[in-house]
Amino acid sequence: MTSALKIAWDDTVLPFQLDASDMRGRVARLDGALGGILKQHNYPPQVEALVAEMALLTALIGQTVKLQWKLSLQVQSKGPVRMIATDYYAPQNEGEPARIRAYASFDEERLTDGPAFDQVGEGYFAVLINQGEGTTPYQGIAALDGGSLSACAEAYFAQSEQLPTRFSLSFGKSSEPGVAEHWRAGGVMLQHMPKASPLMAGGDGNGDMVKAADLVDGEVEENWNRVNVLLETVDDIELIGPSVTPADLLLRLFHEEEPRVYDAQAVQFGCTCSEDRVRQSLSIYSAKDIATMTTDDGRVTADCQFCSAHYDLDPKSVGFEAETAPDA
Repeated sequence: MTSALKIAWDDTVLPFQLDASDMRGRVARLDGALGGILKQHNYPPQVEALVAEMALLTALIGQTVKLQWKLSLQVQSKGPVRMIATDYYAPQNEGEPARIRAYASFDEERLTDGPAFDQVGEGYFAVLINQGEGTTPYQGIAALDGGSLSACAEAYFAQSEQLPTRFSLSFGKSSEPGVAEHWRAGGVMLQHMPKASPLMAGGDGNGDMVKAADLVDGEVEENWNRVNVLLETVDDIELIGPSVTPADLLLRLFHEEEPRVYDAQAVQFGCTCSEDRVRQSLSIYSAKDIATMTTDDGRVTADCQFCSAHYDLDPKSVGFEAETAPDA
């Protein structure tokens, strides 16, 4: 019974609103989508945990972007984990699943046995939004601080968007009877209802760190503190599931706040790499440049960092001085 029910809400993001406190939020559950991301690479446990947290944040934040937009989160660090990059591709049409992908680069010899967040050092957490051709991409940043990637995301919203935001996340390997060990993640994102569209408010991410508590006062502060106290009662197993539906979780946590749910957004692992995209990226190079990229075997190769796809190309068919057609 549990397995059948679990399918209904795994790899979904459920938006909701708390009418009594003027708050909104999302509940996310990732299973197969997260597994699709992590199985592309043999990451050490600390790196897996960081990628899982980043993917969950991306799903929760990404649900707010409009159709055909792309949201990217990035961590750039001087620590053992140098970079984490995620992409969320909003559906092309209503009713279609969103796609998510992620990868990390790291120096394995520098990894420690400490907490996952200790593997990132000085650096920044970035949010980027691409609205499509003819538009200027949006970017905002926050410092890598606060003990977790979710704390960095909270600081970003407070600092760059002036939007009080709180995340409660849980992720790890799940062991269920009759089911192979696999990664699961779940979380809740809470925000005070914005006066303007989220993510588009601007801000360069510089200056002193601002926290959500700095942005609320009076009745807003009372509401914000109350819903945060309620959120703190959530258990990890409730966040991850699989026995508690997102709607039931909201009723358990916020029944006095008059929760209202909207249509859930399905999310799946998906990569946009292709041979055509590789050829397009190489089209700016001359034949001389292409020669420096050619292997001893006489091929030009490329690997996708997100999905590990391998591309093997004839050097005479790439670059702006290509001598042959791709299918020759």
